[in-house]
Amino acid sequence: MKKSIGIFMFFSVSFLTALLSGCMKLSSSDPFSGDINKLIVTAVYPDGYTSFARTDVSVTVENMNSGDTYMALTDASGKAEASVPNGIYRVSISDRDGQDIFNGSSDKIHVNGSDVSMSLSLKHSKGGTLVIKELYCGGCSKAPIEGPYQSDQYVIIHNNDSQVIYLDSLCIGTLSPYNSSGTNPWISKDPVTGETVYKSFVPIVQAVWEISGDGTKFPLASGADAVICLRGAIDHTLQYPLSVDLNNSAYFVCYNTTYFPNTVYHPVPGDQIRQDHILDVVIKTGQGNAYTVSVSSPAFVIFKAKGVSMQDFVKESDNVIQVPGSTSDYVVAVPLDWVIDGVEVFDGRSSANAKRLTPSIDAGYVTQSDIYQGHTLFRNTDSDATAEKGYEVLQDTNNSSNDFHERKTQSLHK
Repeated sequence: MKKSIGIFMFFSVSFLTALLSGCMKLSSSDPFSGDINKLIVTAVYPDGYTSFARTDVSVTVENMNSGDTYMALTDASGKAEASVPNGIYRVSISDRDGQDIFNGSSDKIHVNGSDVSMSLSLKHSKGGTLVIKELYCGGCSKAPIEGPYQSDQYVIIHNNDSQVIYLDSLCIGTLSPYNSSGTNPWISKDPVTGETVYKSFVPIVQAVWEISGDGTKFPLASGADAVICLRGAIDHTLQYPLSVDLNNSAYFVCYNTTYFPNTVYHPVPGDQIRQDHILDVVIKTGQGNAYTVSVSSPAFVIFKAKGVSMQDFVKESDNVIQVPGSTSDYVVAVPLDWVIDGVEVFDGRSSANAKRLTPSIDAGYVTQSDIYQGHTLFRNTDSDATAEKGYEVLQDTNNSSNDFHERKTQSLHK
């Protein structure tokens, strides 16, 4: 079955909006101005999984400048057609069969005066056991006094599995470039297919943090959460009521005065923080005196080393790479199959957003509309799975466009 948004272009805008509610977002400009051409996308499943290919798989086509979004469904041949005006587009596909997840995305597809055909390779992955439940990075207001506040960032990790999972040796990190609009030297374009080509690693910038332990020290039960304070494990609400209380004996914290001595962002942890809940800095590769996670648009991952300790891994020079164009910044090249989960955040104030995470980790993104509002990025609940399993199960399609939403207040705000 095919669905072509463009065939409705002669209807009134009001009727079109009602008809396509949830399928297309109209910008303030006329999305049908200028030439209309077909963007024909063919979903290509990986070797060994071609039998999964089927009709009615959703294809999303987004104008990277206006934000207008077009939806289409694949037909029996795996093709989907969207009728779109001239522009530069981001194309993404998501499919799932049980625990098998297939995602693909490609940026900067140019449509200009003629039909465009492209193939989009899908990457296979499995639903995660540990997932990122919430990423609060955007800060809040200092109200009732004036000014913004950003020393209260945190991330929450959730056990989506039916078994206890140990957090020992779990690592966290943020990708280069820090912001979604930054120049990204880690991706390129295939000259033949036009697809976005990602490295075989994720470039972790500035530092790798790790929860210590021997493998049996920090159990996380099914449906349970673990809070990691990226900054300031204190009760921020004592001074700023719109912030959060991060002084909790169950919370973990990124705190190391040797590498990050800036007390504005890393004050001495509160009296409830346990010493063994302070994460280790495996390596610092940046120059900052405070650990930086983008306020507007980070790409954030959790991962564990396989077959080697993280400490030994970073000792090998091939695994720590200089950022192209920089004389002082380096990244840790973490293999893709070590990544347990990731979330890509786009800046809602910018039209220059670009993907950093490969589709096998996150084929989409969640948009943060503004900063210093107390907003947070929060994962959706899978209600059916939760009812079936008897504990909270979060949605996990490895596509943040489906899995996350922007929440107006932090979940830890009281």
